[in-house]
Order: sequence, then C-alpha cells, then structure tokens
Amino acid sequence: MSDEKRRTAAQFGSAAESYFDSEVHRLGEDRETLASWCRGATRALDVATGAGHTAGAIAEAGVPSVVAADAAPEMVATAVREYPVTGVVADAERLPFADDSFDAAACRIAAHHFPDPESFVAEVARVLEPGGVLAFEDNVAPEDATLAEFLNGVEVLRDPTHVELHPVSRWREWLEAAGLSVEAVETAAIRLEFDPWTERTNVSPDDRAELERRFREAPDEAKALFDVVFDGDEVVSFANPKALIRARKE
Repeated sequence: MSDEKRRTAAQFGSAAESYFDSEVHRLGEDRETLASWCRGATRALDVATGAGHTAGAIAEAGVPSVVAADAAPEMVATAVREYPVTGVVADAERLPFADDSFDAAACRIAAHHFPDPESFVAEVARVLEPGGVLAFEDNVAPEDATLAEFLNGVEVLRDPTHVELHPVSRWREWLEAAGLSVEAVETAAIRLEFDPWTERTNVSPDDRAELERRFREAPDEAKALFDVVFDGDEVVSFANPKALIRARKE
C-alpha cells in the first residue's frame, strides 16, 4: 500500500465512530437499493465498507456470507462489531481474493478516494463470478468541466484524502471496459448539511471560511445545480449529485 493510501486509511480510521454515527452513511434509501440489488447472492463483498453500514444492509437482505473490506483496520473492526459480517483489511485496488470469489459486490460513497479507480473496477470484475452483480454508488461530477472543477475543488479543501469525483459517463466507460455490463443507472442528489459535513473531516476554521466564500462567490449556475441554501452569508446546506449503478459481469 502506498504512503498516500496509508495516510487516507489512518485519517478514516481515526473517524470510524463518527462515520458509524453519521446519518448520511447509516441511513438512506440508497443503502437499501444497493442491498436489494445484491439480494439472492450467496457471497457478497462490500469494498471500502467504512463503518459497515452497506455490508450490514446486504446481510439483512438475506445474503448468508458478507465480507466487509476496508483499508482502515478501525473501520473493519467497527463493521464486524456492529453487523454479522466477516472483516478483511484490504486495498480496493488490490483485492486479496481469488478470481470468481463472489456473486455480488458493492461499493458505496467511497470511490472518489481511490487514486486509480480503473484498477478498482478491474479488481471487482476479477473477483466477481460470471453473472455476478456490482451495486455501486458514488458522488459524481457534472459532465460540464467547469462545474466539475468547482465541486472537486471544494471537496479537496474539505477533505485532503479526496481524489476526484467522476461523471457518470466515465464510470460507464470503465465498467464496460472491464466486462461489466451496465443494467441500471439512478441519479439523484444527497442533501448535505454544511456543519456536519465539515465536522466529519475536522475542517479548520480558516478552511471552513474559505469553503463558505467559495459557495457565496460561485457562479449562479453552480449555486443552482448544487442547490446551495444560505442563511445570510453562512452556508446551511447544498445538494451533492450522486449516481447508483447496477452492473453485471458478462
């Protein structure tokens, strides 16, 4: 594992309890949708499981064997403590499993932290058996390059472990290239309250002020697309675009 990945794992590991308590990660119809896409599988893998919420939902959906994998040992320990899953410390881009090991895999709101998302997609395709399903979700960038640059800029300032949000078209291209046929794409937006969003990553007062300035001075098109809500000069919340993608190994 690279030094960059170790730093990312350490940062997330130190926030394991915060992510377990986070309503954005613990609740939501998106979590249930991903779990429903895995229903009927016999052995499922949740990549970058975080505190294990999605792995737990997959287990609750009736999948008898669920592996919760994450690069942060503290996250894996939290997942195993809270849900009936098996934990494995693993790099999402170098999964320690044999070919064709699972008939379902999931990854929820994590891939924007991966330095090499194409390798992640290739690894998931490798460990899925033919006919196996991938239930994938991540925050996504707009197709417009200027708006994507704005969103990625505020994400990096808020969280230095953020690498990049990608548009749906790029995810579709990577999945298809790896032999994963896209069956469904659902797009929506998740409403993020500004205070908890900055608190989860311990944003400094100076960086918080800079984030608010960027939202205040954003182009009107960005304010409209991200549905930014203000109270005076303070940012209350904004809507982060996301996509849920179901793909199947050919």
